[in-house]
Amino acid sequence: MIYFITGGQRSGKSSYAQKLALKLSENPLYIATSRVWDEDHKKRILRHKDDRNNKWTTIEEEKYFSRIELNNKVAVIDCITLWLTNYFVDNHYNIDKILDLVKSELNILAKADATIIIVSNELGMGLHAETEVARKFTDLQGWTNQYIAEMADKVFLMVSGIPIQVK
Repeated sequence: MIYFITGGQRSGKSSYAQKLALKLSENPLYIATSRVWDEDHKKRILRHKDDRNNKWTTIEEEKYFSRIELNNKVAVIDCITLWLTNYFVDNHYNIDKILDLVKSELNILAKADATIIIVSNELGMGLHAETEVARKFTDLQGWTNQYIAEMADKVFLMVSGIPIQVK
């Protein structure tokens, strides 16, 4: 079973994903995808860690979900946007190459006998990105979100802390 939770920044995506995981398992996995980019980002990561109690097992994996044993587990992947950022930087903004790589990892993820809750961001719902690099990333995020939503069993859009079921 794949749940896909998407929405804007600070829309309540991670909180909802964590509550859902704890309803489904007493000891869920938390797959953290972020690198530490700067001090502000480090503070955000620490806040996310503080949100979880000792029931959680945290696995830090920047790119390769295929390395994680997920069978018979409940896992929250938080978040796809930061995961994509790692591929985006490491592959010098080559969208075609990145899409191939991330689809391959997502296909492996979809085959796991697990309950997976994927958190992502909706970008591009506001102003048009100013730079070519930002536009490329927004496109990458949108195409990846579409790919995940298609494979997901349930899709939720978070709006001001309220989950709206889309699929």
